Amino acid sequence: MTIGTLLLNIGIVAVVLTALMVFVFKNHKNILTSFLQNFCGALFIFSGWVKAVDPLGTAYKMEQYFDEFYSTFSETWISFIAPVFPLFSKYAIWFSVFMIIFEIVLGVMLIIGAKRKFTAWAFFLLVAFFTVLTGFTFLTGYVPADANFFEFGSWAAYDKNNMKVTDCGCFGDFIKLEPKVSFYKDVFLLIPSIYFLYKWESKHQLFSEKVRELISGVTTGLLIAYCMNNYVFDLPKMDFRPFKRGADIRATRLAEEDAAASVQILSWKLKNKSDGKIVEVPNEVYMKTFQTDYPRDSWEVVEQVMTKPSIEATKISEMEFEDVNEGYDVTFDILDGEGPSFMVVCYKLDADVSIEKQTIQDTTYNVDTVAVEGFADSLLLVKSINQITPKEISVYNYDWDKDYIDNFKGKILPLSKAAINDNIPFRVMIGGADTDMIKALEQEVGFEGVQFCKADDILLKTIVRSNPGVVLWNNGKIIDKWHIRRLPNYETIKNKF
Repeated sequence: MTIGTLLLNIGIVAVVLTALMVFVFKNHKNILTSFLQNFCGALFIFSGWVKAVDPLGTAYKMEQYFDEFYSTFSETWISFIAPVFPLFSKYAIWFSVFMIIFEIVLGVMLIIGAKRKFTAWAFFLLVAFFTVLTGFTFLTGYVPADANFFEFGSWAAYDKNNMKVTDCGCFGDFIKLEPKVSFYKDVFLLIPSIYFLYKWESKHQLFSEKVRELISGVTTGLLIAYCMNNYVFDLPKMDFRPFKRGADIRATRLAEEDAAASVQILSWKLKNKSDGKIVEVPNEVYMKTFQTDYPRDSWEVVEQVMTKPSIEATKISEMEFEDVNEGYDVTFDILDGEGPSFMVVCYKLDADVSIEKQTIQDTTYNVDTVAVEGFADSLLLVKSINQITPKEISVYNYDWDKDYIDNFKGKILPLSKAAINDNIPFRVMIGGADTDMIKALEQEVGFEGVQFCKADDILLKTIVRSNPGVVLWNNGKIIDKWHIRRLPNYETIKNKF
């Protein structure tokens, strides 16, 4: 579904609701105001609901925004603002749940006409906030990688590859919107939001005041429970991501690679190094004249304009898992492997890291060669102590979160032992940790025969919304996956699959 199709459907819903109020219930003051109430309310309910099924996804997106704000403001004269963003990032999930519930409840209140003046201001402020957020992200497309956002003199031609946050997250994973499109959407929503500020008295109201308050309160309570269930106790009830249950990841990756290989270059955008002028040259012309008309000492390539692939690439195309011990890529071991295999996903290891200084005795040796009597051309290397000196080293200590380790020891470790006993591969994919920390986890839990791998943390967050979470693969397909709180024992999994 595209954003145009979605808005059209929302508009149809708004027309139907408005018609019911005008011709059936005869409860309206101004048809335009009622339509805008229903349209904006339905839009907010839908956009909030597709995020409510996956609150962690919105939290991850907020973390990306906060990281971008931190890096931007830390290099300016108002750098004192920057330290607040890591704090926000720490509590991103609570921001996520609050924003989702607030958005949906506000949509409900708009439709039923509850607290008319309050909802007018709340809607305006929320849309203004979204506009600033998506506008900032969109404008980073004009900022080269080596420049800061506030260095306006360094801005160049728009390039979506410059944006650190490439998807606004307005509709979760249901619809992926570029920040530019989302920014235009929010600018459009500013029109009814400003209209409501002046025309709030003409907004319709359904039911009595007590019933409206009851509807708002009950909606809030149910949403809190629903959001909590979708990340604290279980995986999202609906999965809009490419790694959903039953997905054939191997086939999808091959299809995406074939589509990417069939893309053709239409033209080249070139920038003149002397005057900054940008021109777009058709590919067939550029390939014939680039040495004479566009030499590299005078022109630089800004962008290749290419045809769109028949299949849009997803995170599946970016899948890459590296063995911690050997350093080789095990991605195709998973995709092409015959039979079942288990994957434990940990986008982040939960431990406080401290550094302790220790002094050890560092020994240096003298090495001599000695001829062995009675053997021709035979030499031995003989070492003797030359010097022993104290040396200070740094030792990393990991204070593991108790519940986190208990989940590994009580649920994942028994699963790994039973699977390995049946000759089923068992892998642990970890993001955002170095080799020493991964080794420390292995020793702390007591794993044996388990393959540990490194992976991109965003990829791991996309695969399963649990840290840790478990995925069952078979012949390149995802058969099932579990939240750590819902992980069954090995015998249950074996009997089912």
